[in-house]
Amino acid sequence: MDNITFAAPCLFGLEGICADELKRMEISSVNAENGRVTFKGDHTTLARVNLHSRYAERVQILLGEFYAYSFEELFQGVYRLPWEEWIHRDEAFPVKGHSVNSALASIPDCQKIIKKAAAKRLGEKYHTTWLDESGSKHQIQFLIMKDKVSILLDTSGEGLHKRGYRQFATEAPIKETLAAALADLSRVRPHSTVVDPFCGSGTILIESALKALKIAPGLRRRFSAELWKSVPIEIWSQERERAFDLIDHSASFEAFGYDIDETALELTKSNAHKAGVEQRIHVEKRPISAFEPEWEKAAVITNPPYGERLLDQRQAQELYRIMGEKFEKKDGWSYTIISPDEQFEAHFGRPADKRRKLYNGMIKCQAFMYFKK
Repeated sequence: MDNITFAAPCLFGLEGICADELKRMEISSVNAENGRVTFKGDHTTLARVNLHSRYAERVQILLGEFYAYSFEELFQGVYRLPWEEWIHRDEAFPVKGHSVNSALASIPDCQKIIKKAAAKRLGEKYHTTWLDESGSKHQIQFLIMKDKVSILLDTSGEGLHKRGYRQFATEAPIKETLAAALADLSRVRPHSTVVDPFCGSGTILIESALKALKIAPGLRRRFSAELWKSVPIEIWSQERERAFDLIDHSASFEAFGYDIDETALELTKSNAHKAGVEQRIHVEKRPISAFEPEWEKAAVITNPPYGERLLDQRQAQELYRIMGEKFEKKDGWSYTIISPDEQFEAHFGRPADKRRKLYNGMIKCQAFMYFKK
């Protein structure tokens, strides 16, 4: 099936990075919007983006968009969509979604109407009055924003940030998609050295390694659409084989993680092993006060404790001050620090060369980047 319209929701602030990634995959009609990126493609595109995207939260099929001010308009709009192209007569199609600033504000009522409309269309196409929904799951998702209805089918299942390597994490971990974006902003390459002096459970180190070695982040997990009858199963095996062929085994990348919590260091080693990059990642118990620039070139990427979650603000600010002293201006070195503290630069001791607004979960942050000598 060609010319499928897709939507890839992403963290606020990552839309441009996600769009650029899709363009590098030579995907067509890529358009960055607020909180998502839309694009077009076929079944191969569906599998490829699920396997390879480092920044998207999931891959959805955008079945249609229309305005609805009444439940009858919602019913008719949903009924007109080509459900039979994706859902076979025995497959399940639960409904969930959101409504924001719209006349149709009741989520349960919207769910019922959408379910009823899709069921009616499928029943008519398959000449049956009963759909037992015993087969694979096709999660219908809807968003009604200012009366504009978007109807989508989720192809991913669990969010794409769940790569499969992080079963356990330290308190307040950074999301994998955001860690990958920090690696992108820090220009991590196959030859890079990456250092995280607050490594926690190792997410930044691991995402940097996956990027440097060109390992598809979805290689070690499965996706909902792999079980769909409407998507040829051989496409998934072909795309996985292609992803393995793209891995850069010649990369000289190495990463070094430090933390004062031995449990965190053990988690980093365990997670790196699950991700298949344990040989590239080295950890050591070391406080930020003992940080030393031991390499000719390196990219420091870190998510230090935020005052409101792990330490009180005064302690966090003291860490920022120490970082400012230890992170020297030096040829070949860059520093990317994510923080929600609007006064970070004052505590650090110098203004950033560049800043980027990002969200760590629901926390509004900035990536403060230092790279000029």
